[in-house]
Amino acid sequence: MTVLLSLNQVNACYGSAHILHDLSLQVRAGERVALIGRNGVGKTTVVNTILGLARLTQGEIALDGTRLTRPRTYQAAQHGVTVVPQGRRIVANLSVEENLLLGAAVGRKGHWNVAEIYKIFPILQERAHTPGTALSGGQQQMLAVGRALMANPSLILLDEPTEGLAPVIVDQLARIFSQVADQGTALLLIEQNMSLVTRVAHRYYAMAKGSVVAEGQVDDSATGLQQLEAHVMV
Repeated sequence: MTVLLSLNQVNACYGSAHILHDLSLQVRAGERVALIGRNGVGKTTVVNTILGLARLTQGEIALDGTRLTRPRTYQAAQHGVTVVPQGRRIVANLSVEENLLLGAAVGRKGHWNVAEIYKIFPILQERAHTPGTALSGGQQQMLAVGRALMANPSLILLDEPTEGLAPVIVDQLARIFSQVADQGTALLLIEQNMSLVTRVAHRYYAMAKGSVVAEGQVDDSATGLQQLEAHVMV
């Protein structure tokens, strides 16, 4: 199975602050993987290192088999990896539809287009000409997911996608993430909501202090949920 994302013994910094320590993980084509851990352990720094926003000081990152010696923001999309960032980062002064079209700028061909996004998120079609930043938090998250899909990625990195959202919106997003994965797009779900993890992911990595400290298969039983929650408390 094709390895879409590989981090091997990665160390990364912001300035002089050393955040990631010998971190290794992989996501293969079609996989649903979760990266879990409490706040401050370095989960978002994993994404930022892939994008070149944190400085890679040691180790190796590869996207779809291509090694990135000095990661840059644009390289991820070129290799079929898109990000739904923490905080959504909807572009102000652009409409919902214009925000979606930004996602298609990389020019990759595939299943996802504006019409398909509107099928899974009908509210976005209803508000297509509304400024993206005028949407509710849940609707903005749908827009961020739709924008990422417009790039027709082979892998989506979802950074805390349900943070601050109502349970009904979380449930809707869980169904959408599973639907997207069922259609062949791999997921790396960075999340603290273990109920969501058990509904979406099949495999997990747990982080503490900038390193992976455990990994395994996701068990959606009550016992499995408790085990995942214990990792987040480390």
